[in-house]
Amino acid sequence: MSQSHEKGLLYGLEARIAPAPAFFAALQHVLASVVGIITPPLIIGSVLGLQAWIPYLISMSLLVSGLGTFIQARRFAGIGAGMICLQGTSFAFLGVILSGGLIVKGRGGSPEEIMAMIFGCNLVAALIPILISRCVGQLRKILTPVVTGTVIALIGISLIKVSITDWAGGHSASDFGAPHHLALGALTLLVIVALNRSRNRWLRLVAVMMGIAVGCLAAALTGNLHLKPTASASWLVLPGFFHFGFNFDWTIFVPVALVSVIAVIEAVGDLTANCLLSQQPIIGETFQRRLQGGILADGVSCILAAVFSSFPNTTFAQNNGVIQMTGVASRYVGMVIGVMLALLGLFPGVGAVLQQIPPPVLGGATLVMFGSVVAAGIRVMTQTPLGRREMLIVAVAFGLGLGIEAVPEVLKSFPTIVSNLFGHAVTTGGIAAIVLNMVLPGEEEPEALPEGERAGS
Repeated sequence: MSQSHEKGLLYGLEARIAPAPAFFAALQHVLASVVGIITPPLIIGSVLGLQAWIPYLISMSLLVSGLGTFIQARRFAGIGAGMICLQGTSFAFLGVILSGGLIVKGRGGSPEEIMAMIFGCNLVAALIPILISRCVGQLRKILTPVVTGTVIALIGISLIKVSITDWAGGHSASDFGAPHHLALGALTLLVIVALNRSRNRWLRLVAVMMGIAVGCLAAALTGNLHLKPTASASWLVLPGFFHFGFNFDWTIFVPVALVSVIAVIEAVGDLTANCLLSQQPIIGETFQRRLQGGILADGVSCILAAVFSSFPNTTFAQNNGVIQMTGVASRYVGMVIGVMLALLGLFPGVGAVLQQIPPPVLGGATLVMFGSVVAAGIRVMTQTPLGRREMLIVAVAFGLGLGIEAVPEVLKSFPTIVSNLFGHAVTTGGIAAIVLNMVLPGEEEPEALPEGERAGS
């Protein structure tokens, strides 16, 4: 196994990696993200009454996630960040997509008409990140390290809530918080931490995968691994262009467009954290080109999602934690991840097996990864000294963001679209940080006193 030149990394960004370690490193990213990729189509399909199409929507989500991830890692013609930037549907889109779908359903629209409207509006909204990517220079003046670091930390903190919920058994568990759930998650976490601190490069490389494997084995031995039949899944699913047609409505499009802008803010935070963990510069022209290509690739991925009947794609934050844990930042692994996810979409039986991983095992595995995202946010935030002005920005952003996410009922008097947009820590805290950074004047250096006054004071 070739040694990376980057300190603390087994494989740096441009390191060529042999097939076997590349496969195992990619598999851990897939295991960490597959549930997050398939959850949005599951929720949207269930709420909008699209049960007959849920398997197809899941397959297309995996396929488009693979295509977008490959584009991000490969980077050609300026499209892509050239890093491991796994693509998936941000949960920020769920509220506005569900609202739009319910509007069409309330008009008497069929499932096919609902999806034609959703994917049509998503296609037009995909132009937003593409346009924003053209003015990254101006964007960087607004998204300073303190703002970006705050957004990254809020992303990680929000994701930790998902980990803890899974660790306790998952939302639908009748025995939520039972000791056997907590024990499974703890065992998984301990295995990952122990292997990650090993001096053996192979053990560190497969730490996440081995933790999940040991957790699943323990679940099977204790009767907590409940396998579901997968025979009903088709062995091969072929994509189609605009499978459900195309439609557009301004009243449905505007909320989706607003979330698309917010998703760009999240993407900037994720891409910055990725650069930091991959030991790439987070200032300068190289970083700006990487940021521009990453946001542009998000837009291209959203176009592919609309064309192939999937939901809007953005860069996933949780995979930054996998880079931190495995020490593998090679973008060639990102290409392998893309191929693996695309194959899971075409051959859904494999994905159905991965879905059987017990939630407590996933919770234990993802907790340390999401915690790494928070740590990366703090590192970005402290790239420059934090004066009183910066501390005030961080305090207000964290207070508003985490406060509203903890008590979302404070927005119940506002229209639904407001609670959908601002009911998340990343959205509210991120916007608060941006506004305060723009309006609060910088601190002036105190003027030096004349020599005589200093002496007499």
